[in-house]
Amino acid sequence: MIAEKNRINAIFENRTGDDKIMSLFLTAGYPDPDVTAELVLGLEENGADMIELGMPFSDPLADGPTIQYASNAAIDAGITMDKIFGIVRDVRKQSDIPIVLMGYINPVFRYGVEKFCSRAGECGVDGLIIPDAPIEESGILSEHAKKEGLGMIFLVAPNTSSERMALIDQKSDGFVYCVSVTGVTGARDGDEVAQSVQKFISRVRDNVKLNPKLVGFGIKNHRDAMKIASDLDGFIVGSALIETIRNHYPRDGWKQELYSFVKELKYGTT
Repeated sequence: MIAEKNRINAIFENRTGDDKIMSLFLTAGYPDPDVTAELVLGLEENGADMIELGMPFSDPLADGPTIQYASNAAIDAGITMDKIFGIVRDVRKQSDIPIVLMGYINPVFRYGVEKFCSRAGECGVDGLIIPDAPIEESGILSEHAKKEGLGMIFLVAPNTSSERMALIDQKSDGFVYCVSVTGVTGARDGDEVAQSVQKFISRVRDNVKLNPKLVGFGIKNHRDAMKIASDLDGFIVGSALIETIRNHYPRDGWKQELYSFVKELKYGTT
């Protein structure tokens, strides 16, 4: 684990009692590249503790139709890696919320691994999640990420062996991403996810001891989040957030609909 404490470490260290960390996934450039920074700030104001900023890619194999749609829309709207770094810079003018870039390895290779990590560190990114770069194949990326103070966050899933969970825990910086179900991203029925995930969560707790643990894939409301993340440090929501934007944009009040949804995710119905 990296020695220097960054923004990701801080939110877990400052967590009190049974409070759950809420990390939200937002596709950079969706629904409009010009509003992404504003949305990040709005999500923070309404309860987000951390932001995963998705780097759109034309062949997102691990993503379901919702995030695929958002990625394609962002690409069509002209989002680029440099524009994503610019979004992070804009957020950093007003906020210290932890920001993790999440995406696929091909765009990183195309940009240049060293250059990518350097730019990410310069603009204020805190960590990286690259699902198709497993620990055995991420040596160069991890090396350059560490130089820039970027945490490498790896994933465990129900089909991950206990031995591999422990190894991923050793290689991760910041937190371990627990994929609650096998398959692509997308909101699912909460009871379905909760029933299938309990044995997995138990194994995660037994084998991931060095890092905080966040669970994602399939969470769509506060009840789901509290049930599924009850024995972990927090939860991640992506597809349900994107779907909320898609259902309301560009009608008047779409941002407020999004922020109301986020507030309910974090605090429940009041």
